[in-house]
Amino acid sequence: MGPSPTAVRAAGGCSTAAALAFFRLRPLGRAIRPDAARAGWRFSLYGGCRGRQGHSLVDSVLEELRSQRRGRVSAKIGLQGTKELSDNKIDKRTLQKGLLLEFQKDSERFLLAVVERPDGKKNWKVTDQNGILSSIKPQQVTYVIPGIINYNHSRIDEFIKKAQDLLDPTVLECAWMELSENDKSVTVEEFAEIVYGSKESLESYCAHFLLSRDIVYFVKVESRDSSVYQPRPPAQVEELLRRKLAKEAAEKEMVEFVQLLKSAKALPPDAKPSKDSWLMEEKIKQKFESLQAYAVDACDDEQRRTAGNILKAMGFSKTPSAALKILISVGYFPVHVNLDLYRYDVPTRYTEEVLSAAGELLVDCPDTDMLIRKDLSTLKVYAIDVDEADELDDALSAARLPDGRIKVWIHVADPTSLVQPRSIIDREAMHRGTSIFLPTATFPMFPERLAMNAMSLQQGKGCKSVSVSVILQPDGSIAEYSIENSLIKPTYMLTYESATELLYMNLEEEEELRILQEAASLRGQWRRSQGSIDTAMIEPRIKVANPDDPEPNINLYVEDQSNPAMQLVSEMMILCGEAVAAFGSDNNIPLPYRGHPQSNTAVSAFGHLPEGPARSFANISVLRAAEMDFQKPVPHGVLGIPGYVQFTSPIRRYVDLLAHYQIKAFLRGESPPYSAGDLEGMTFIASMHVKVARRLHSNSLRYWLLEYLRRQPKGTKYKALILKFIKDRLATLLLIEVGIQATTVVSTGKVGDEVSIIVEAAHPRDDILSVTEITEVSDE
Repeated sequence: MGPSPTAVRAAGGCSTAAALAFFRLRPLGRAIRPDAARAGWRFSLYGGCRGRQGHSLVDSVLEELRSQRRGRVSAKIGLQGTKELSDNKIDKRTLQKGLLLEFQKDSERFLLAVVERPDGKKNWKVTDQNGILSSIKPQQVTYVIPGIINYNHSRIDEFIKKAQDLLDPTVLECAWMELSENDKSVTVEEFAEIVYGSKESLESYCAHFLLSRDIVYFVKVESRDSSVYQPRPPAQVEELLRRKLAKEAAEKEMVEFVQLLKSAKALPPDAKPSKDSWLMEEKIKQKFESLQAYAVDACDDEQRRTAGNILKAMGFSKTPSAALKILISVGYFPVHVNLDLYRYDVPTRYTEEVLSAAGELLVDCPDTDMLIRKDLSTLKVYAIDVDEADELDDALSAARLPDGRIKVWIHVADPTSLVQPRSIIDREAMHRGTSIFLPTATFPMFPERLAMNAMSLQQGKGCKSVSVSVILQPDGSIAEYSIENSLIKPTYMLTYESATELLYMNLEEEEELRILQEAASLRGQWRRSQGSIDTAMIEPRIKVANPDDPEPNINLYVEDQSNPAMQLVSEMMILCGEAVAAFGSDNNIPLPYRGHPQSNTAVSAFGHLPEGPARSFANISVLRAAEMDFQKPVPHGVLGIPGYVQFTSPIRRYVDLLAHYQIKAFLRGESPPYSAGDLEGMTFIASMHVKVARRLHSNSLRYWLLEYLRRQPKGTKYKALILKFIKDRLATLLLIEVGIQATTVVSTGKVGDEVSIIVEAAHPRDDILSVTEITEVSDE
């Protein structure tokens, strides 16, 4: 059976150009063809593959060759032929000085070389076509050119040029068409005799070259005494040609893509294409997605291959950092791109389905708790948070009772007045777990129109909330508590700084704020008496105004944990958590109860350390793992309270929202929507996403702290606190003005002491911070 018409058409009718492209040879001169008297039928091969005329001639040539004695040429020159030198039969004894051979240099290169001398027991020294002397193993030899002895390596170039004039890959298809008619196999010598009319050195090498590089028409098979090449079946040839054409198209596509990258790379920053423009065409989009996946080390095999080919074509090493460099250089990514967003596949947008559902809630969502909602709008309400907070979900009120005791209210936003358990909005929130706050952006747990508007507390407006009220004993413990649906009207929206200023001013008209501060002080004293542990560290905050610019504006804030307003809010949030846990326990409500066993190390063990970060760091280092129960409270030794439920951030933390669902159902006289088992499973899902969000926040914060330090003048001094010694004088330090940790050797001091350091190097992309202690030189 002959080849199919499709195969012939795909081959282009023995097209020389196509064949040369396939072999990736440089353009050749006119092929040398044997004369008519010696070649006969071969004109039909070069002139259009007229198979039938040449068929009998091919047969006759093969019969004549195979009737001859195998070693005719070898005997004449006293050398073994290539058949005897092939494959495993090539060893130390068969090679000798002066032979011209082909050997495999590496996975991609085959070179011609002349044998010089033995090299050890098995290897040989050869001088290759580039004039380089190297040692090769017999296994590297792919072909020994017959009929050549005492060859000089300086003549290799001449031999190669003659071979290039003879190499015409189109003869492969033509010979295949003739030989496949009767499934005839050929040796290299036979192929040379058929195609060139000679099996001398040059012709035999050209035959070997064509056959050994061919991956379409012939396949190498082994016989008892030599290697032969067998024509492939027509169907297989057709498939291989199809693959070849597809590969050539892909390679052309890659060349064009690389040219696009190089052109974009050369453009000034403000003229580079945007990311969206790169993604408009599907084929280009796939290549960029491969580079992106490679940059974050999250690619599949196909993406790895594609990215590797791009990097190689661009002259880069195959590393994630090189892929990132390309993506930034062409404008696909900004200089300070947060790769963790892609590495952890963080959802930064909402689907149309979720956004549509959110819109429906805003249009039509009656308050099911309206009849049982208590009007507390006459209370003075303080909402205190960081200045850039978008989701305001808690506020405070206070009053002094006639008997002198203090009553406080912790008002918490009521998102469950809009969102129902198991709804599409609820499920989306569960799979996000938390709002993500980064120096460059905020990704809310709920769609923005809900989180930052309808759900949030707003100054001067009537807001639905859940209010937890607590009456304190004189010692700071809880005397009474209650939880109720409420309606409030926030009076003040304060930052921590402005709230602290109000406290220092001690205004008579802000008596409620002073009462709150007094309540916070009582609570702090009471918790310490119960064994609470101070874990407050210096907390840096960074806000980046224009993160897509090469040099964005960085605003650094270092939160002072001793800030009175911050301590006030912290104590009230803990008080709320304790009251909710007690409410759940008294009413047998399944809730996500949090606990934390006290450390086996006594609190007094670090009493010698100064209060603040040094002592907190030591306390944190010995903490035991946190615990959770979903049926009853468990002691929270770190906070020094008998039970704790996170309740004050239902807009930004899903576990808080779960507690709201359970409490709100009880207040309506309904069964809780979730069992203890349900809560455990849902908390687990949400917590997995919370861990990712924390890692994302931590990494992003550190990146921008390092970028901040990188920009500071060389030699800037920083105060640093010794947190611990790792080994000898190698210490972990906390840069007080920046809030970042570093490691270096210090000459003097103990844990808790301050030293002065300078930053030697800060590389945010590589997470490198190198600091050195500087010692003050006395006047003496």
